[in-house]
This record gives sequence, structure tokens and C-alpha cells, in this order.
Amino acid sequence: MAISRRTLLKTSIATAVAAAGGLVIFPASKIFSDDDVDVIPHASHWGPFNAIVKDGILIGIQPRKELDAMPTEMLTEGLLSRVYDKTRVKYPMVRQSYLADPKGDNKPHLRGKEPFVRVSWETALSLVADSIQTTAKEFGNEAIFSSSYGGWSHAGLMRPQVLQGRFFNLIGGQSTTTGDYSGGASQVILPHVIGDMEVYSPQTAWPVIEKHTEVFVLIGCDPWKNNRIEFRVADHQMYPRWKQFAEKGIKFISINPQRTRTDDELDADWVKIVPNTDTALFLAMAQYAYEKELYDLTYLARYTVGADKYIDHLMGKNDGVVKSPQWAEKITGISAEKIKEMAELFANKKTQFAAGWSLQRADHGEMVHWAIINFAAMLGKIGKPGEGVGFSWHYGNGGMPQSGKALPVGLSQGKNPVDKICPASRISEMLNNPGKRFTRDGIEYTYPDVKVVYNAGNNLLSHQQDTNELIKALNQKVDTFICQDPWWCASSRYADIVLPATSSLERDDLSSGGTYSNDKIYAMRQVIKPYGESLDDFEIFHLLSKMFGVEKQFTDGLAFNDILKRAYKASSAILPFDEFWQQGVAHLPIAESANDWVRHGDFYQDPKQFPLHTTSGKIELYCQDIADFEVKDCPPMPTFIEPFEYLGNAKTNAVHVVSPHPYMRLHSQMANADVRKREDVQGRQYVLINDQDAEKHGIRSGQLVEIFNDRGRVIAGAKVSKRIMQGVISLEEGAWLQFDSQGRCNSGAINVLTSSNASSELSQANSANTCLAYIQRCRDSESSNLAFEPPQIVAIDGNTNLTKPDITLAVDQIKLNDVTQSAGEKLFYQRCTMCHSAKDPRQYTKVQWQGITKSMFPRAGLNPAERKQVMDFLEENAKDSKDGSKISNLYPP
Repeated sequence: MAISRRTLLKTSIATAVAAAGGLVIFPASKIFSDDDVDVIPHASHWGPFNAIVKDGILIGIQPRKELDAMPTEMLTEGLLSRVYDKTRVKYPMVRQSYLADPKGDNKPHLRGKEPFVRVSWETALSLVADSIQTTAKEFGNEAIFSSSYGGWSHAGLMRPQVLQGRFFNLIGGQSTTTGDYSGGASQVILPHVIGDMEVYSPQTAWPVIEKHTEVFVLIGCDPWKNNRIEFRVADHQMYPRWKQFAEKGIKFISINPQRTRTDDELDADWVKIVPNTDTALFLAMAQYAYEKELYDLTYLARYTVGADKYIDHLMGKNDGVVKSPQWAEKITGISAEKIKEMAELFANKKTQFAAGWSLQRADHGEMVHWAIINFAAMLGKIGKPGEGVGFSWHYGNGGMPQSGKALPVGLSQGKNPVDKICPASRISEMLNNPGKRFTRDGIEYTYPDVKVVYNAGNNLLSHQQDTNELIKALNQKVDTFICQDPWWCASSRYADIVLPATSSLERDDLSSGGTYSNDKIYAMRQVIKPYGESLDDFEIFHLLSKMFGVEKQFTDGLAFNDILKRAYKASSAILPFDEFWQQGVAHLPIAESANDWVRHGDFYQDPKQFPLHTTSGKIELYCQDIADFEVKDCPPMPTFIEPFEYLGNAKTNAVHVVSPHPYMRLHSQMANADVRKREDVQGRQYVLINDQDAEKHGIRSGQLVEIFNDRGRVIAGAKVSKRIMQGVISLEEGAWLQFDSQGRCNSGAINVLTSSNASSELSQANSANTCLAYIQRCRDSESSNLAFEPPQIVAIDGNTNLTKPDITLAVDQIKLNDVTQSAGEKLFYQRCTMCHSAKDPRQYTKVQWQGITKSMFPRAGLNPAERKQVMDFLEENAKDSKDGSKISNLYPP
């Protein structure tokens, strides 16, 4: 496995860029005629663009205005500034104590504190392979855990978590996450309630909204900010449509603890609400609608089940508490008169409700989206043109008409031989409690006993709640922590072995956009040579697969470029590949009929012919399935349950900390880019604080503050404003970590403060937005923010080249992989695992799978015959099938 070191540039990258005239944002109209300038199409989460390269150096970005309606600063400035940043990992690195004694006392408590040693790729991969082999042989493959669930590292098909899953599944598997941080509570509850995950579903086409909607209600929803990025490639085509809505006269109302950019752009009325109390608000509006006979009895009878039980709950028949506007006033901070006014407005106007995902990242988060659905159903709105509910208006440019075309089909992860899972936000719980039983969506599981954590393209230490708890768990329970990443993010800093991966600009790939419109395929052509000795993720896992004897299975016997061509051929694109590769984009036409599409419209028109994918086929205001689960902290209908901490039970001087998505980052991506300077205060993440709270605590804009609770302490920079309600502060998520000598995060990373409590035992999702803390002026900061300083690198005498480990792990697994599978099973694990690891067929009922596959099948490029084969497999193994019922008696066959 000889890997030659790449020749380094004779001058530094920074010098070369300066000599070329500096990094430049070129106008879309600019035409380049210089022979030494290359114009190379690429695409990213932040949009498509042309990379301008001179003498092999990236010197500028040229947005493609014909493809992108609103290029953002993250694309035009951020992408440039981080490419050659000092935070890049140039070479394979190993933590000093780990290298000294990999299998002995490698001093895990020094993770994040001690220097790294530069090693060769041979040494690094030998250490990785040996840790995998040793762990699997001694503890089984379930002791190897993938924390690489997210897939947000770049916009291409060849995402590291997919490649990692493919590699490990070929050698016996790995324990994986299930669910996610984004919509973890709602993606479990809503299939029971309305037959779809909803949070990842397309929205009513914008022409329908423009024509019919009179009132548009934003509930914790900020599409102007969050639509700046997408899972694949953002093109921002909804932005001019939002403006059209406002110009047409649609009334926007924003229910939110803070005023948003969307509120400004659309001139929305701002209704302040105490965080974590939206369920109480919608219960109260539903109670008022019932009491004043504003509800639609005919609609309830035809389209819903459980209305009698729900109305009894609203009227306090069982608990003696009428869920009136007066009751909600004390909880939400919204006056009873305002609650009544909104209920009457929404009942009498054609109203579209748009709720953000942040609402359900909370204690009992399953309740809030359900409460919104129930209120809209009581008013008889769901499925009508321009009315109803939508939970993805803020993401993926929801509202753009859909092409319905097949997208490129990349490498799949295949079937994982290990069935151990961990809910995405319960990793600390898993590490601290191996073998502990837990339930998720009515199924019982046990946590694996994890010894190795492999983290590729994902900043685990950024988005896991209660960072201090996670670090302690890693140090006490995990033998080896491997991080594969282009940058010295927090996860790299706390790893034992760091494998330098290329950025997407240093490799070829394919992508598509938008998330719901699916109307474009993008070429992501390599722009520059790999930085330092970094390798792309495909090459890293290719080398590991070669060491483990599964190279042919990993590559399908194809060269990388042939894999890309095969992926493109599987799509609906008709442009020849070579032309597509040169132009950088292939368009997939959208039928005119797509402009008339209404979410839940077929169901509204004919609920018998087009039932929802719930047990009843209708909207479940009360859900018997949930009742049968007997989950103590998730009632069978929307109920306001006091959160474990919120302003309603806060101690004196405590504030509620919300942690919205950042405006200039994609979670922690771009934290190391120059665009952070547009918003940071004294080099740190800013915190938004109400002017009255600031005066009370003696804080002024521009000063450093310390925010703290029992879980941790952070230092941030204050921005005093009237744009956030009293008693609430806002600290955007995604800042990088840097602890000072007192254990304070000197960079302002929110998850040092957030709780790792699960939202409930139903979903096991996160409760990040249920967070109280205290705030005070910080007068003793020890240094500037050092989060973007690379760790210390020390030299050792010679390069430690370990003996190549004797790899035998894959031999038995290769035999297992050859076991005959049905045609549908093969297709499912080959074609439906290209974004995330495969869902266990037993996690959903037959009817739920029928709903989920509506969007899954087109993206997998399955033809009608293949769809039937996969559906047959899923129904044979679903939660309520004869085989699926073996793990749960809640759905008897």
C-alpha cells in the first residue's frame, strides 16, 4: 500500500493567492479569455458556481445567476476563505499518547488537550485497521459505532457517511444512529397522526399559495434564513416568490420569541411567545374555536378520527382544566384577547400554517406539530388549496413545484449485518449505559457496548447536546476515536486518529437540486489539487477496503469516474454526460400540472380513494396506536406538559436560551470562514439579549458575557436588541469549541449548555431548545477565541510505521453477503441507502411504508416493477407483518 507524498507548493498557498491578485468575487457576466485561467463548474450546499482557477490556485468564485436566484455571502465569501485556511488538516495525525501506546494506556483524558504527531498514511490506516480488527474480534462489530449519520459534509453523492456505511457493511457492519437532530420527534409522531413524516415532505406549490392564501402563519419558522442552504444544492428560487406573496397582500403572522429576517422581508406581525409553549397556544385556539362554533363539524366527521376525545380534552372533561385562552395566557405570555383574535382570523380566512422544526426540539416535542395539525383540522383546512399545514416551508425551498424525475443513483451502503442502533441525540446515554434497554416508536432495543467511534464528515462534538457529558463519556468508555475531516473542527481536536479528507473542491462528484423540486443535476468538478496530503473520502475507504479484502465489492469493480457516469445514467437526464460535465448542469423539466399541486389535496378531494397512511386512513386527532404504546411521557393526543425547565418554572434571573440555525453557517460549517466576522462580537458567537434584560444585568452591546447553568459555561459577545422578547436569549448553534482553564467555552458553543434529556420515550429525540441558564457580564476572559488555532504538532524521531495488521475480519462476512436475498430486499439495500443508512423495515407499518416510499422511490431511480418488488419486501417485514410482529406485540398480525 505505497502512497507517495504529494509535492508541496514551493510557496505558501496564501502567498500564491496574493500573487494572483487575491480572492475575488467575479460578476456572473464576466467572460474569461486568459489562457491561464480555468472556469470550472462546481456546486455546494450554498449554491452552484464557477470556480475561477489560475495556475492551479483558486482565486475567485463566480455565482451562476441563471441557476441561483440569490447567491449568499457563504458562497461568495465563505467558501473561498476556508479553502486555504490554517484550520485545514494537512497530514494524517495521531494524538501523542495514543501513538505511544495504541492498545495500552493511551491517556484518553488528554483528548483535546495534548499535541498531535504527523504520521504517514500507512501508519494512520494501519492504526485504524488494527483498531477495527481488534475490536470486532474481541467484542463484535456492534462495538464499532458510526457517528457519521448526517451527510451534510458536502452536497455530492459520495458523502463520507455513505461510503463509511458501505465499507463497514462489507466487513460485518457497525452500530449506527437512527433518526436525526433536525426533526427527530416529529418524524416519529407524525406518521401516526397524518401518515407522513411531514418535516421532510414537499409543500403546496407556490402558485397555489399566491392564488388562494389570505393569511400565512409562521410558527418558529424563518424561511429567509434557513433556505439559504440545502442538503444538496440550494438555488434560492423561492425568494422572489415570497416577495410576490407579500406584494399580493397575503398577511403574514409570525409566532416566535424573536423577530426574524423573514418577518422583516415580509412585514409580518410579530406575536411573542414563551419558548416551549406553542402546544398550549394551539390547544387554546382549538378550544375557543369549538366554544364559538368556528370549527367545521362536517370536516371532522369525514377526515378525522378521535375528535370526541380531543374536544373532551379541550373542555377539561377528564382533568378538570379547560384549555381556554385565559388558561393559555398564563403559560404562553400571549394575552387571551390576542389568542381569540388569532383564532377568529385563522377560522375566517384562507390560512396556511408553516411551522419550523425548532419547535419540536424540546421536552415533549412530539406534541407541538400535532397540536397545529389538530387546530387546522378543526377549522377544516387541511388539503384545501392555499390552506392547511406544512412543516418544511423553511427548508429545501419548500413550495417549488416538483419535477417527479429520477435523480442520479450513487453507491449504496447495502445491508448492515449489525442491528444495534442509537437515536442520534442519545450518544452520551449509549456510551454511559451499554446494554441498557430503551424504546423508540413502540419497539424495544438495547444499547451496544461501544469501543470504537468512527466519525467521518460530521462534527459530533458540535451537535450532541451537553458537550461536557459527551466528552466525559468518550474519555471513559471509548478506546479509539477516529475523525475523518478536512478541518480541525472540535471532533478532530478530540480524536485519537485524524485522517485528512479533501474538501469537495478537491474531488469530482455529482449532486442535484433542489431538495423538493428535483429539477437540476449538477457536476461537481474538481477545482484544485488536494491540499497537503489529504485524500478524498472515497479513496480513504477504498484503501481500507483493499486492506480488508473487499476492494472489488466496495467499488463494484468500477473506476471512480465510471461510478459517476453510471450514477448519471440512472437519472432522467437526457443531456449526454460529456456535455453535462462541461456545462455543469442538466435540467429536468417540470410539468405544468405541478404548479397546481396541493399538499394533502388528493386526500381532501376523495379520502376513500386517497386515504392517508395512518392506521385509520384519516387525520388522527387522538391516536389509538400511541395510546397502545403506553409511553408515560407521550399522551395519545396533543397535551401541554410542563417542560423540565422553561420560564414557567424558572428561578429568579434565569433566562430561556434558544439556539436557532445560524445565518452565516451550516451548523458548524463556515465557523472557520471569514464570514463569521460579519456577526461575531470580539471574535465570539454573538448572543441576542433583550434591551430590558441587558439593562437589568448591566450588559451593553459589544461586551463579553458569560452564560452558565449546571451543565456548563460559555463566553459570548452581547448584541442588545428589541428583536427578542424579555426573558429569552438567542445563541446560534454551531460554534467551534475552545475551553479555557476554568472549563468555559471561549467560543460560545451552545451545546455546552443544552440538556441531553430525550424529548420523550416515544421518539428519543433531542430537547435542545428546552434550556435555562443565567447570564452576566464577563470581565475575566483569559484570551481571544482560540477555536480556530490548529493544535500543537510535535515531531518524533523517525516515522512510526506499524506492521500491517493481519486482516481476517471480512472473510466470513463475504460469505454472509452472498446469501440469497429476495429481489426486493436486494433493491432496497442497494438503491434506498444512498443518503442515510437503511431504515429497518420493522420500524414502520405497512401503510406507513406506503407513504414514506412516495418520495423515496423516485430518488432511488426505481421503475414500476422494481418499486413493487421493494414494496413487497417492506410489507412482508413491516412492524405489523407476521415477521415484524416478532419484535413487538403492539401490532398483532
